[in-house]
Amino acid sequence: MFLTLWDHAAFPVQWSVVFGASLIGAVTDLGSGRIPNWLTFPILIGGLVWAGCLGGLAGLGDALAGCLLLATPYVLLFVFGGGGAGDAKLMGAMGAWLGVVNGAVALVAVTASGLILAVGFALAKRRLRPALANLSRMAATALVFVCARGRSAEYSSLLASTGEMQTIPYGVGIFVGVCLAAGGTFAWRAI
Repeated sequence: MFLTLWDHAAFPVQWSVVFGASLIGAVTDLGSGRIPNWLTFPILIGGLVWAGCLGGLAGLGDALAGCLLLATPYVLLFVFGGGGAGDAKLMGAMGAWLGVVNGAVALVAVTASGLILAVGFALAKRRLRPALANLSRMAATALVFVCARGRSAEYSSLLASTGEMQTIPYGVGIFVGVCLAAGGTFAWRAI
């Protein structure tokens, strides 16, 4: 089931849609600091419909699993670290187009490029130490939340205030990661 959106001849279509969506997301994030719903929701619905038409229930299952795979880390970042909800929605929408296998490749590439972007911004603003401290707090908060199984409200006291958080146009990291993942996927398939 999780190979449905990987193992077909129309894979350039999915990567083209994801490339276009991530490019628009990067441009809007740079301009307004947001990734808008008018972009994410149609991409999500289109991905689910496309996957269902392409692979039936197996395709739809692959799309839903890809959506969850890509959105979950960014939803957690939104909840625990002040990340953007638009980032999470765009990642989930792209996961619906990519499925699990392509989505896993994209997730690794986007995470790596986003981390490099965040470190670059922190270095440029001479805020690397506070950024690393906030990262440590987010990890500790997530650990407390998981260990308490979400029942304890103590995790919220570990979070940095939003004024202490560095904001970056993560849409740029998503776009760069998508480019890397698409390039790697096309190269892999060419072998």
